[in-house]
Amino acid sequence: MTLRARILAEIAAHGPIPFSRYMELCLYEPELGYYSRSTRQFGKAGDFYTSSDVHAVFGRLLARQFDEMWRALDSPPRFDIVELGPGRGLFARDVLDWSHQKFPALFDALHYRLVETSPTLRHHLAETLSDHLASGKASLGESAAEVSAESAAEVPAIFFANEFFDAFPVEILSSEGKLVLDGHNGRFLEQWVSPSDEELHFLDRYGVHPESGERIEVPLAAQTCMGRLAASLHRGFFLAIDYGYTRAEQLAGRHRGTLLTYRRHSTSADPYEAPGDQDITAHVNFTALAAAAQAAGMEPQKLVTQSQFLMGIGEPNQFADAFEDCRLPQERAKVALQLKHLVTPSGMGETFQVILCSRGVTQEKVAHLSGLSFAH
Repeated sequence: MTLRARILAEIAAHGPIPFSRYMELCLYEPELGYYSRSTRQFGKAGDFYTSSDVHAVFGRLLARQFDEMWRALDSPPRFDIVELGPGRGLFARDVLDWSHQKFPALFDALHYRLVETSPTLRHHLAETLSDHLASGKASLGESAAEVSAESAAEVPAIFFANEFFDAFPVEILSSEGKLVLDGHNGRFLEQWVSPSDEELHFLDRYGVHPESGERIEVPLAAQTCMGRLAASLHRGFFLAIDYGYTRAEQLAGRHRGTLLTYRRHSTSADPYEAPGDQDITAHVNFTALAAAAQAAGMEPQKLVTQSQFLMGIGEPNQFADAFEDCRLPQERAKVALQLKHLVTPSGMGETFQVILCSRGVTQEKVAHLSGLSFAH
């Protein structure tokens, strides 16, 4: 059965489904969903890049920042990094390998926990990180709820989420109501129903109400997850990197309707074209994420761009982490181009935003983290 047929069968059996349910099935339905089938989505031959696909320096710079965070927490003898949605594990491998080489005190205290729902990706994580998993330095879990339960041990931790929240299912509202999908002759038909009080309340507080002809995403699932994870973090940091917006930007007329699909490095606004064969994403509402963290007792910092964040970490040693392995001038030139892609506006530097929240750390120590040095 194709995923399209699977979704249409659910509609036939139970009636029209919210768009969030459609998006959930497209991305996560076992064996048929986009993230459940294979890892061909990532990298040059796939549908999109993540920062870890560009160069190991992304993980190396974050390892440097994690070391600062660990020290800001008074160098606890046990310390967890919890990566949400780690994909193929390239970032985790880079962080662990570089920490072992450059930050041995951090590495000794560190346990790296990976949270991945896709069985296929968990298989690839087991291969990528086989040495660290075998040694017990890393472990693999299936759900964010698992992390919340395990964090009751009150171990200081960093929760890290790179391009994680953009893949959460969203509701879609227009001036006509809330989007639901029916089926007819093998096709999806859009219909509009009355939105819930919760959805309207979200727009009142964190977004904007759609004008005629507009569609606005309501990312309730992402906000709920952020709140639950933040509440489970006894002491430490929550660091999320993603493309997104603030409510102020929406009020100014930007980022109003951000749903996109990705397939073979091309974007489309049609989420019904290839169910299961294309990524479906929506930009992250950072105002809502910050509010959820704050309601759970964490302290959000001012947003910075990925460019500001990485430049702050790398500038003190002139990005030595990037160039250390280079022996020839042409190798340095290649790495310089990869680094440029991570930090410049023409690459990923201005597209991605970084939100950092803390608990149990003085504001003075947080403000001195190098990743925030360009925020002031």
